[in-house]
Amino acid sequence: MLMKIKNVLNIPGTSMEASFSIPEDRLEQVHGYVFSTPVNVEGKIENRAGVVTLTMHIAFSLLVTCDRCLKETVQDFAYDTTHTVVRELQSEDEEEHYVVAKAESIDAAEIAISDLLLELPSKLLCREDCKGLCPVCGCDRNENDCDCMSE
Repeated sequence: MLMKIKNVLNIPGTSMEASFSIPEDRLEQVHGYVFSTPVNVEGKIENRAGVVTLTMHIAFSLLVTCDRCLKETVQDFAYDTTHTVVRELQSEDEEEHYVVAKAESIDAAEIAISDLLLELPSKLLCREDCKGLCPVCGCDRNENDCDCMSE
């Protein structure tokens, strides 16, 4: 979603809102995750006294295979992110701290995808207290008790 933000960049006190879904083909770069719903983004970019800020609420559902018990489940995720938007960087070291508005526009979908990748947990569980599989007999310890580990 390319947002042309020339007015917001140039006029303090202005703002612009956006609401969009990220197309599936843009999510193909997100390897290892299966999205069960579209990635929906509600965003606002505003200029307050010359400081331009992009805020986004990103919401989606993933089809998750639990890392402990291997059950599949659908989990909802939602993240709020904030970025400062600048026309250009003073040095390359600042690149991770700011969004650069090249040609007075930004790709909000690209920013949202980067943000959700940074926020996703590295370990996905069906529930917080998942007991996982028994390493000896393989039974799901959430559903059955086995005596393998008690000896």
